[in-house]
Amino acid sequence: MRKTGQPRVTRRRFLKMAGLLSIAAAGAAAGGAYGFGVEPNQIGVERVTIPLARLPGAFDGMTIAQLSDLHYGPYVSHEHLAQSIRMTNALKPDLIVLTGDLVNKSWKYIQPCAELLRELQAPYGVFAVLGNHDYWVGDLDMILRALRQNGVQLLRNQAAPLTRGRSTFYLVGLDDLWQDLTDLSRALSAVPHNACKVVLMHEPDYADVCAQAEVDLQLSGHSHGGQVRLPFLGPLVLPRFGEKYPMGLARAGNFTQVYTTRGIGLLPPPIRFNCPPEITFLTLTTG
Repeated sequence: MRKTGQPRVTRRRFLKMAGLLSIAAAGAAAGGAYGFGVEPNQIGVERVTIPLARLPGAFDGMTIAQLSDLHYGPYVSHEHLAQSIRMTNALKPDLIVLTGDLVNKSWKYIQPCAELLRELQAPYGVFAVLGNHDYWVGDLDMILRALRQNGVQLLRNQAAPLTRGRSTFYLVGLDDLWQDLTDLSRALSAVPHNACKVVLMHEPDYADVCAQAEVDLQLSGHSHGGQVRLPFLGPLVLPRFGEKYPMGLARAGNFTQVYTTRGIGLLPPPIRFNCPPEITFLTLTTG
């Protein structure tokens, strides 16, 4: 005999519950298929305008295309990177910057990645910094040589002056934080204190240090935006040094701005959900 107060599971109620569970299971399966097979290939362009107080007037409207976290290797195909490069060139940016993690897993991906990067075109050139995975593939000399031979200017705690007429702003590239190779003081040693400085730094959370040096803008990657971002919960997992500024434009302190791109590639599990790959097209304005 059924106890008093115990809910009765009728046939109709049972079928309704079974139907809801089936729908939930189907939704999860569809979401998984989308996350593995669809969204990782949906490369988008994020157009971002950033006013910089110290940007010389001659550079008002300067455009920068940012590519990051290419992770060329087992989970990122030749065609995926080639498409990203074609899309970037179609934007006709003044400058192209690569903010680390160019390759993944093995040294054998270094040369083919660099040869693809040779196709990037911009009047002010193509500049890059390294990320933690670039060191982890285990052949730094090959990376340095391959980038140099294919027209990518690597900045390792160095600054490059960019000039337009009599005006100058400085592109500063920092070496990888995870490897404990970052030296901001060295990178800024030849840069006038009040000059406009745009820093390339793989790990975004270093922006708090750049803020102490009154850097105008830091461009970063590393976090992939989390790769999987659930409604109301946000990113499920974020890497070390990519937790405070995981995605988009933010302010570090009262002066420094930091932009973190979601990147082009991905790491295992090779899934993106609510966080598609991104080419960033930045327009700098005087403000």
